[in-house]
Amino acid sequence: MRMKKQDSGGWNPYLAGALVGVLAILSAYATTAWLGKTSYLGASTTFVRGAGVIEQQIVPERVQANEYFTQQKIKIDWQFMLVLGIFVGSLIASGTDKSFKLESVPPIWEKRFGPSVGKRAIGAFLGGIVAMIGARMADGCPSGHGLSGMMQLSVSGMVALTMFFVVGIIVAAFIYGRRS
Repeated sequence: MRMKKQDSGGWNPYLAGALVGVLAILSAYATTAWLGKTSYLGASTTFVRGAGVIEQQIVPERVQANEYFTQQKIKIDWQFMLVLGIFVGSLIASGTDKSFKLESVPPIWEKRFGPSVGKRAIGAFLGGIVAMIGARMADGCPSGHGLSGMMQLSVSGMVALTMFFVVGIIVAAFIYGRRS
């Protein structure tokens, strides 16, 4: 018996891919031509700077004593706006294709680990730490390496993106197990 695949209501992948390509070209142009940057698509330090902005309001003397923050300008810049734009853009996209829904525990997580919101929060937090350490070690985030590397047909970008996918598949198989 053949099961009919249910339409997820998501965007057409060809349209979404084309829009990502146009957006990548526009963002590269905007950050290099308008903002005078020599590189683009790197936002792995944004959360650290964002924490610095908040901390500066609460305990400014601690921020002034931190060597990292004395070398970096604590400000809301284009990278922060990029991260904010990703959130707003995904919210708009999920609203326009009617796929938006609030869920405290995703179904695939619940099936494997149970309905505990606390366990999911701890898993997400630890995963975020691993991702941030990896981004700092690689001197950039996977989307920066992958998207900008592929746009430039960079061998290192293609190798990096391939490795992200391969390791992602291995980790997902390890965490969630094989499909039955």
